[in-house]
Amino acid sequence: MSGSDRENNPKPPRNDAAGDDPWAKWRKPEAPAAVDPEKRPKSEPAAKPAAEAKARPTGTLGVAKPAPTPIAPGARRTARDSQRPSPPTKAVPAASKPLSPPPVRREGPPPEGVRLSKVMSERGICSRREADLWIERGWVLVDGERISELGSRIKPDAEITISKEAERDQAKQVTVLLNKPVGYVSGQPEPGFTPAITLITAENQLRQSGDPEFKPWMLRNLAPSGRLDIDSTGLLVLTQDGRVAKKLIGEDSPVEKEYLVRVAGEMVRGGLELLRHGLELDGKPLKQAWVKQLNEDQLHFILKEGKKRQIRRMCELVGLRVTGLKRVRIGRVMLGDLPLGQWRFLRADEAF
Repeated sequence: MSGSDRENNPKPPRNDAAGDDPWAKWRKPEAPAAVDPEKRPKSEPAAKPAAEAKARPTGTLGVAKPAPTPIAPGARRTARDSQRPSPPTKAVPAASKPLSPPPVRREGPPPEGVRLSKVMSERGICSRREADLWIERGWVLVDGERISELGSRIKPDAEITISKEAERDQAKQVTVLLNKPVGYVSGQPEPGFTPAITLITAENQLRQSGDPEFKPWMLRNLAPSGRLDIDSTGLLVLTQDGRVAKKLIGEDSPVEKEYLVRVAGEMVRGGLELLRHGLELDGKPLKQAWVKQLNEDQLHFILKEGKKRQIRRMCELVGLRVTGLKRVRIGRVMLGDLPLGQWRFLRADEAF
């Protein structure tokens, strides 16, 4: 544009109040006053008719959309504003994007002490899940000081006590004994299988003197402590108490499990001694077991571990095939005369 064009263009009238208006630059400029065609300078072309100025090119390039009306900073958006298309943003080249800083490695000695929940679990006070819950509620005291922060660390020999609230909460937890039939799985079932916990109903309860009344809330967090194969029967323990679960299924659990096993086939020479000690499963030697042959087709096992299908796999290694397996004791708790498919509460005078 030449200098003469800039001189001939009419300037918009000055608004003296613009300096006092913080939104002046977002407001629409006032329309310039109409110019008489006879007084228009020769260097400025005449304005086009309105119909011609609004004409848009036709074609298949797409539909032209009106530009969005900008919203002043700090102004309140309405529902109509949220439906307006936002102005296009320019893509930032990947090279110009700021790179995230590398992770900072914290150097220094590891935190001192042992997690409080771990110590409580190892001492048999409760499970780790219960410990975290009690800590959050402020029910745990270490050396007389109340601890309410998760992840707290303590000295391994610190004194731990729990409040009366924690004791009452723990007293509500139930442990049940079930005589599991064949066809039920102990833990999480696969499609087409039925979990043993479905047998814990009021109809299947063997009532004893002093037993509490069965309530549906007793099924909450009730889980099997130790597995029993789908084709095995006998004593299965289900509990809400983390102390019981740890005692029965911990890696170093000293609790014995006793089984009566019916077998078929011919045992290899020295097979009975191998069953007692000398076999390994999954590349690891088995702990010493107590095994006795009752008759031609029945064995008596006492184990202090419980690998998956352990007795069946042990028997296969000495030439035998298990045709029936029944667990009759866990620790000091006997199956006794509990009918098949029924359950009862663990009595207060019983302990594993």
